[in-house]
Amino acid sequence: MISILEFTPKLALSVALLVVSHFLWNYIRSPLKSFPGPSLASFTNIWRMQDVFKGRCDITQIKLHRMYGPAVRMGPNILSLSDPNMISVVYNTKNPWVKSTAYGVVDVVIGGVRLSNLFSSQNENWHSTYIRPVKNLYSLSKVQDFEKNLDITINLFIDKLRERFVRLGKTCEMSDWIDFFAWDAMSQVTFSQDLGILEAGSDYMGFLGKSVQSIGYFASISQIPLLDHLLAKNPIVRVGPPTFVWANDFSLEQLKKRYEEGDHESSDFLSKFISAKKTHPEFVDDNTIIMWLLSNVLAGSDTTASTLCATIYYVLKKPTVYKRLCDELRAANLSFPAGWKEVQGLEYLDAVMRESMRINPGVGLMLERIVPKDGFTLPDGHFVPGGTIVGMNPWVINRNETVFGANTEEFIPERWLQNPGEPIESFQARFSKMKSTDFTFGAGPRACLGRYISQLESYKLIATIFNTFDMNLPSHDHEWHLENSWFVRHQNIPVRLVERTSTPQI
Repeated sequence: MISILEFTPKLALSVALLVVSHFLWNYIRSPLKSFPGPSLASFTNIWRMQDVFKGRCDITQIKLHRMYGPAVRMGPNILSLSDPNMISVVYNTKNPWVKSTAYGVVDVVIGGVRLSNLFSSQNENWHSTYIRPVKNLYSLSKVQDFEKNLDITINLFIDKLRERFVRLGKTCEMSDWIDFFAWDAMSQVTFSQDLGILEAGSDYMGFLGKSVQSIGYFASISQIPLLDHLLAKNPIVRVGPPTFVWANDFSLEQLKKRYEEGDHESSDFLSKFISAKKTHPEFVDDNTIIMWLLSNVLAGSDTTASTLCATIYYVLKKPTVYKRLCDELRAANLSFPAGWKEVQGLEYLDAVMRESMRINPGVGLMLERIVPKDGFTLPDGHFVPGGTIVGMNPWVINRNETVFGANTEEFIPERWLQNPGEPIESFQARFSKMKSTDFTFGAGPRACLGRYISQLESYKLIATIFNTFDMNLPSHDHEWHLENSWFVRHQNIPVRLVERTSTPQI
C-alpha cells in the first residue's frame, strides 16, 4: 500500500508535468508565434493576468509597443494592436467583430440564471435590438435634457466644498470628492435623486467600495475568463468580491418606487426608459429597464470621475495652463453653474478637456474582439487567423506620436489649437485626425454609450469650479497615484481652495 508521504511527491510531479505540458501545448498550437512579445506570453495568459493585477498594465503595454512595434503578442492567442489605422477594421460598424468572452465576467447570476447585459453580451443582433429604443437618449442633443439635473448636483458639490474646506481652511482630497460628485450626478440624471454621498461626505452605503472590488475582480479574471466559472460563477461555493447584484437590486428598488409614486414624466433616464416600455411592449419589460439602468449605475460614474480628476490635477500642475484657462473662463461672464451653451464656445476649455481625456482615458485595458473566421492581414503583411483575440488599449492609441504629435506623455492642451503660422487647412486636417483617432470612448457600435453625458458633465463642472475657486496642489512637483483596474482611478490629489480673486492665484 502506497503511503500518503510516498504519494504526495508523485502527485505533485504529475500535476507539474500536466501544467508544463499544457503550457507547451499552448505554445505549439499558438498561431501567433511569429509575432513579438514577452516570452511567457507565448505559453500562458497567466503572465498578462498578473500584470493587470499589479494595477498599471497600461505602462507595460505602452513599453511593449515601443519595443516591438504595432502588433504585440499578449498571450498564446491574444494580440495587442497600436496602429490607429486598424481602429476602423477591428471596430467596424458594418460587420462588427464579436466581443471576446472576457466581458462575460461582469454577468450576474440571479436565481441560478446567468444574465448578460449591454456591456457583456457577445450577440451583436441582441445588443442592437435592445439598445435601439434608448440609443437616441444618449445623443449630444438629447443629453442636454438632463442639464438641470446636473446643475442640482453641481450646486450641491460647490456648497459642500465651501462648507467643509473653503470656510475651514482645510485641504480637500479631490479624488474622493470627485468620486462622490460623479456618483451623485449620475444618480440624479437617472433617478432624479442623488445617493446622498456628497451630503454625507463619505461612501456611507458602500456602493463605491463594492464597485471598486467588483471591477478589480473583472479586470484580472477577464484575462483568463475560465477562472470566473471556478470562482464567482461557481454554482456550489462562490469565491470572489461582491458581485454586481447590488446594483441590480438598487435599480429594481428605484423602479418599484417610481411605479408606486407614479411616473410624472420626470426629466430623467428612468422616466424615459418607462416610456420606451410603453412604445415597445413587444420586447421591453421591467427586466429590460433594469438592464438599461445598470448601464448608467455601473458605467456612468467612474470614467467621468477619471476625466475630472485628471483635468484638475494636470491643470494645477501647469501654472501657464491654469492661468490661461481661468482667464478665459472669467472673461466669459459665465452663469452659475456654467451652462452647456456657454462653455461650447470656449476654445481653451475644449482643448484642456480633450487633452485630459487623451492623456488619461477612463478605461485602461484592451478592448478585445474576436477575429472573424477568414482572418485579416495587417498593413505590414502579417496574417492574423480567425479566432484570434485582438484588441487596442486607449492608453496606447492616444499616445501615437504620428497622430498627436511629439511628447504624448505630456499634458499639452495647445496640441488641440492652431499653431502660430499654421495654415487653417493644415490645422483642421490635423485636428480632425486627432479627434477621429482619440480612442477614449472606444469605437464602433459598442463604443461608450454615455460619452456625451460624460462630456456634458465634465465640461460644466470644470468650468464652474475653476471659475468659482482659486486652487492649488501642495507643489507643482506633487505626484498623484493611479490604479488601472479596467477603470483608471486616482488617489492623492490634495487641493487647497479659496474663493476666487480677480487674478487667478498660481
